[in-house]
Amino acid sequence: MRDTKESRLLLVLLIAIAFALITVDIRGGEDSPVDGARQAAAGVFGPIENGVSSAVDPIGNAISAVRESGDRHDRLAALETENAALKAKLGSDERGRSRLKQFDKMLGLAGAGQYGIKGAQVIAIGAAQGFSWTITIDVGADDGIARDMTVLNGDGLVGRVTTVGPNTATVLLANDPDFTVGTRMEGSDELGFASGQGGRPLRVELLNGKAQVEKGDRLVTFGSQADKPFVPGVPVGTVSRVDPSGGDLTRTLDVTPFVSFSKLDIVGVVVQAPQKDPRDTVLPEKKQPKPTPTVTVTVTPGADPDGQAQDGQAQDGQPQDGGTGQNQQSEQNEQ
Repeated sequence: MRDTKESRLLLVLLIAIAFALITVDIRGGEDSPVDGARQAAAGVFGPIENGVSSAVDPIGNAISAVRESGDRHDRLAALETENAALKAKLGSDERGRSRLKQFDKMLGLAGAGQYGIKGAQVIAIGAAQGFSWTITIDVGADDGIARDMTVLNGDGLVGRVTTVGPNTATVLLANDPDFTVGTRMEGSDELGFASGQGGRPLRVELLNGKAQVEKGDRLVTFGSQADKPFVPGVPVGTVSRVDPSGGDLTRTLDVTPFVSFSKLDIVGVVVQAPQKDPRDTVLPEKKQPKPTPTVTVTVTPGADPDGQAQDGQAQDGQPQDGGTGQNQQSEQNEQ
């Protein structure tokens, strides 16, 4: 349509009619006089919209899935790059080799549980934050670290993040008296809660007071809602003592943690929870007891421990006095 005086007048008229209809519709509320026209339009254009939506939704969902998959891949790729940089930073000297060993062991555990981790080094211990069992690590909010993230190392559960700064974070260790984590028994799946006791073993209260537990049984984390503060399947420790006076409601265990809290150096913060609960598959293979060698000593009857002959025999095999030789000498004298 050409831009003429008539066309501009028609456009103004249509706009005025539209505003008038909107005003009437708003004032009419549920009894709006244009409601019938709206329903008629919906009846005509609704099937068309549904058809277009049905055709477009799979494409949109696919694009969304690809985008999310790409984001996840990019995130994991970035973590791998950062961890590789940390690995190179550790150096090649003796201390560096020890750290590399810790780092590789931690990556093995993370791979078994499908945890996305951010590697870190311990730069301070609890004295900097008070008298609680805590450590400070050299990663923070700028590295994607947030409060209530699980912290582990190559042996198992270390603790959870409690305070986050731009470049550092504070971790409450699992042996702190204020620390509590849900646990699952290996094999039996018995559930309980582990609490820290400082330098002593963890104290675990099983929900089943009649649970069959033996010394040497192992536990992993049960996991939290939305995986915070704890992801599932992280090794916790080994039962070292079972309270014989188990009650009807709970049963108390002493559990020696896998982690040595006084020797922490390289740790990992779980920034990506596993899509599936690994349960107890992350636990290391149980060590088979070494057979005890036995020595069998056989004693020959009649043998003298000092090597002396017995039963009237001389060491050179000849008869001693009082034997056959003495009798022969007596016969010669008589002749």
